[in-house]
Amino acid sequence: MQLSVVVPVLNEAGNIEPLLAEVRSALDGRYHFEVLYVDDGSSDATVSELETARLRHRWLRVVTHHRTCGQSAALRTGVMAARGRWIATLDGDGQNDPDDIPRLLDVAGYMAAAGQPVLVAGYRTQRQDNALKRASSRVANAVRSRLLGDATPDTGCGLKVFARVDFLALPYFDHMHRFLPALVQRAGGHVTSVEVNHRHRQRGRSKYGTLDRLLVGVVDLLGVMWLQRRACLAESTESGDARE
Repeated sequence: MQLSVVVPVLNEAGNIEPLLAEVRSALDGRYHFEVLYVDDGSSDATVSELETARLRHRWLRVVTHHRTCGQSAALRTGVMAARGRWIATLDGDGQNDPDDIPRLLDVAGYMAAAGQPVLVAGYRTQRQDNALKRASSRVANAVRSRLLGDATPDTGCGLKVFARVDFLALPYFDHMHRFLPALVQRAGGHVTSVEVNHRHRQRGRSKYGTLDRLLVGVVDLLGVMWLQRRACLAESTESGDARE
């Protein structure tokens, strides 16, 4: 399995089949892939739509949380269950464009030749959100980048590509998905951002508010700074007789 597309969702009824059709169009015939949806305790028709879709698409797998645990937990559940070497993540609201996945995957494969962990993050240069969300994200990205030095202009973009084994080696905590670039760098990896398409939400409602994200983000930011200060990347070699 080359690629697993992991899609965490919460109450995204109506968005399931349209996004699956786009993923199939972008990937079918190019990769040996699977799509893994993680339902994070939805209370609408999301689960029933996923089960119906699973009967139509042999490459679709569905994992369900019995209660809402948050996006980071859903992402980790999906990555742990994934069979692919590479992971591509998508938001389930349809605002990310699956056509961007092959481009990000090509960049990741090129970077991985150096032997270090890699993360390719989408960069939404033309965000299709309201003015308040765009402004708050600009401020948050600027503050985070200044304090963490992750040099990533848009950590909030749900479209990312990384190796499964590299993700599972990172420290896990709630909301860690917002700090993946800094965590990958802390592990000695390389991070790059690639411009991607961003679309208007066509169905459903956003699950994130501005104030709640700000308050939680400050606490998490301090925690990641603490992790960075205590990182120790040791270089080592194995000694011994190499003769046959």
